[in-house]
Amino acid sequence: MAEKPIIYTTPTCPYCDKVKEFLSQKGLVFEEVDVASDPQARQELIQKGYRGVPVTVIGEEEILGFDVAKLEEAIAKAGI
Repeated sequence: MAEKPIIYTTPTCPYCDKVKEFLSQKGLVFEEVDVASDPQARQELIQKGYRGVPVTVIGEEEILGFDVAKLEEAIAKAGI
């Protein structure tokens, strides 16, 4: 079984809410990581070169922002 998507978020991010809503509408269960309250997760994102959220990890794909086409492609590629 494929791993569930991970969304790196902050509480005040409207695009984070859009990604969560999109994945929920697809019937996908995901893990949310709040980088505002998790310094280790925030550091991981910075080390990967990201300075903003949302960052959604689906399979091997990392998607910055709310990009429906990239999210759809990653979901299909991951077979979830």
